[in-house]
Amino acid sequence: MALHTGDPLYLALASELRSAMEEGRLAPGARLPSIRETATMRRLSMNTVLAAYRLLETRGLVEAKPHSGYFVKAQLPITEGRPLRQAGRARETELAVLDQITAVITAQALPGTVDLSLACPRLGPWYPGEKLGRITSRLLQQRPELITTYSLPPGPPLVRDQIARHAQTLGMKLDPDRVVLTNGCLEALQIALRGVTRPGDTVGIESPTYFSLLPLLAELGLKARELPTHPETGLVLGTLEALLCEKRLAAVIAMPNIHNPMGSIMPLAAKKRLAALVNLHKVPLIEDAIYAELQFRAPLEPAVRAFDADGWVIVCSSFSKTLAPGFRLGWLEGGRFHRELAQIKFASSVAQPALLAEAVGVFLESGGYEAHLRHLRRAYAIQMDRLRGLVADHLPAGTRATSPAGGYLLWVELPEGCSAQGLFQKALAEMITVTPGNLFSPSGRYDRYLRLSACYSLEGPFTRALSTLGRLAREQLASARG
Repeated sequence: MALHTGDPLYLALASELRSAMEEGRLAPGARLPSIRETATMRRLSMNTVLAAYRLLETRGLVEAKPHSGYFVKAQLPITEGRPLRQAGRARETELAVLDQITAVITAQALPGTVDLSLACPRLGPWYPGEKLGRITSRLLQQRPELITTYSLPPGPPLVRDQIARHAQTLGMKLDPDRVVLTNGCLEALQIALRGVTRPGDTVGIESPTYFSLLPLLAELGLKARELPTHPETGLVLGTLEALLCEKRLAAVIAMPNIHNPMGSIMPLAAKKRLAALVNLHKVPLIEDAIYAELQFRAPLEPAVRAFDADGWVIVCSSFSKTLAPGFRLGWLEGGRFHRELAQIKFASSVAQPALLAEAVGVFLESGGYEAHLRHLRRAYAIQMDRLRGLVADHLPAGTRATSPAGGYLLWVELPEGCSAQGLFQKALAEMITVTPGNLFSPSGRYDRYLRLSACYSLEGPFTRALSTLGRLAREQLASARG
């Protein structure tokens, strides 16, 4: 998560010290040089050094000891990739996973619960609600016809133009006339699947995968084929290539930039190879880019669509995670499938509310979106470091987790003897909700994993709930080993 050289001095210093910790040059327990020593050695002001040290403390990477200085904290080990063994699974297992997804979502909506893992930021500094409210109010005064006439497809040109313009930051050259507005990213994924598959087809999905895909695939009568996915480098292409050569997949769905739940980014060479594979075998890739703009590093890593030679990559995204979840404004650009996908959108829900789409278009055109994204990336980078530190502090020894390259989701691997599904039940009795790992696989894998989220305030109730979760996990371990 190193920051680029254009950052302020305190951020550059904090980034350099963090790299030293990650590489082992500053070991856990080591004392940082005093603020005065560092300021003198680096010819910086003491305020600059103090700001860097405090940022590292906020991120959970160092701790301040009264009258002693700042010390490096023990870091959470990174989870390792596991071989994915394909095994036959009973229909009962798939149905059980779907039932568990419903149970978890229901629990997360219960009043009074402290949720540790929902991928929906609540309150706080995550969304520019006031600015969007003012823009919407002004539009309503100036153009009342926006709510008194039907919104017809393809939707307001302004927002489609802005979507295409902003897509350039991910290396994509999109045609605004081919951008289809949708009811969030999930409708975009649904439309894409309906356009390129038929009931009974097999779709390649990452394992683990975004769990809402599983009921979507089941509803469309599609079979899921799990594909090995590495926690740091994303989709592993060897198995995929073999399946494409054998013509066993009708489509592939992937999140190459900021995977849910692992936060990984596919290397550039792998993205180019993935684009080449789907073009060679003429199998559509549905690229879910909903978190792609939340990469911690700048400039942003490009999308696979940036390397699509002949229109076989359908890109889907939304402003729900970055701007306005309540607007439910998503979009897709269907490449060679544009005409079919636009017809499916019209048949299913016609169009999106023009007032909300226009408001987002005005916000994007104003330049406010770039500044907002810069703020989000810095905030989530800090939050993620802080969350990893809290997991190291409160969950049992032997716990591992990913080191996400962006976004706000953390994939946590519990020690042998723990069951995330059992932990979910125990935590729910304490009015705490988590998302167990078996929801992220149609075969119910990953029962020692759970997803946590850094898109809340990590103080007070969250930290106490995580501490309770750690106690429950230790009790579970003691029972399993007893």
